[in-house]
Amino acid sequence: MQLNEQQVLALAPDAASAANGRKLASAANWSNLGKSARSLWGECKGSGAKPYQVRVDLADFASKCSCPSHKFPCKHALGLLVLTANQPALPGETGEGGEPDWVAEWLDKRSDNAARKEARAVAKAEAPVDEAAQKKRAEKRDNRVRDGLAAFQVWLEDLVRNGMARLPAEGPRIWEQQAARLVDAQAPGLAARVRLLADVPGGTDDWPERLLGELGRMALALRSHDRLEDLPPPLQQTLRQYLGYALREEDVLIQGQSLRDRWQVIGQANEEDDKVRVQRSWLLGEQSGRSALLLQFAAGAQSFAASWLPGSAFDAELVYYPGALLQRALLKGQAAPLPMPQAFSHAVDIAGLLDESAAMLAQNPWLERHAAVLRGVVARRGGKRNDQDWQVVDQAGLSLPLSGGEQWLWLALTGGKPCDVAVEWDGHRIRPLGAYAGGRYFTLGGA
Repeated sequence: MQLNEQQVLALAPDAASAANGRKLASAANWSNLGKSARSLWGECKGSGAKPYQVRVDLADFASKCSCPSHKFPCKHALGLLVLTANQPALPGETGEGGEPDWVAEWLDKRSDNAARKEARAVAKAEAPVDEAAQKKRAEKRDNRVRDGLAAFQVWLEDLVRNGMARLPAEGPRIWEQQAARLVDAQAPGLAARVRLLADVPGGTDDWPERLLGELGRMALALRSHDRLEDLPPPLQQTLRQYLGYALREEDVLIQGQSLRDRWQVIGQANEEDDKVRVQRSWLLGEQSGRSALLLQFAAGAQSFAASWLPGSAFDAELVYYPGALLQRALLKGQAAPLPMPQAFSHAVDIAGLLDESAAMLAQNPWLERHAAVLRGVVARRGGKRNDQDWQVVDQAGLSLPLSGGEQWLWLALTGGKPCDVAVEWDGHRIRPLGAYAGGRYFTLGGA
């Protein structure tokens, strides 16, 4: 593995855990250290008589520790990973058969649980249902959504007719009210997007253009829903997901398209509001060149179900959510860890990124963002002293505005020379996610 400390500490649930994990990253704190093809382990000195047993699954960097901490990963798991990053050649390195029983049993249990979960999901999806009752529930919800969207349509038309100049002074109240009404109408996906619009008025110099674009996208969804039956089935599914119709994981496993590949985690972005944290992990297939999005949600201080480490790689089968554009995916079964890559497997220039974006929007007009690796780009800034002046420039001289990243770290790592960088593109600005320097991955403020 070619982990670095920055990668590891990005997994920490908070700053205190990161600081405490760094303190434990000394071999003097550990005994019975070991590493196999699929795991890391060690015993860390604790406050009690017995040391804490720590193990890490290298497929998704999930961990388990015998300490009583409710944080995941705990400081002991972080300490083991930081130690490994700083001292790759751990004593006791073995093959799979050399794992202690308490490590092997945990890994086998994880594998069995994943297999049982998949089997339960398939059985649940294939189980007989009361079709009459199911149809009645679906019709009831569809009617509520239809009524809610009709009321929202009237509000949108009034908003545009009255003009948007007053919106910065209005504050978030008007957006929260409409979002609440859409939640009541059982359209939570659209409600969440309306709530995000509260930050747009007055936020940038071009805010009227950006707001009008988002309102136009919502208006397109309303008109499309009026003619839902005329749309191709994949686009119907995409629209329903945009509005907030949830698709069960078991249905995804049955209906979705599967793809097995050697996947590289090219970057990760975390966002949060007062209630829910969202994590986007972007993958790129080494053989297929296809991208995939693993989306996770967690409420409050709850940990995410999996710990996908940016810069890592694994062999696995993914299943894409059905729709007009295959982007979001689920892991099917277990992932097998692969050696840490030292570079990205695929990259495009800015013209290629924009071509990809246009093709994807043609399939899904409600696409919010996608990820890619930009080839041979540099970060540059203009004369004014604010982050909005940063731009990413490729070797053909094309440029796009940058935001949301650590551009100075980017420059420090590369010395200002062109390099390949993983990014998110939302149609307005590039958000840098990560890059390789000296064969090791570094996050650039995306997580």
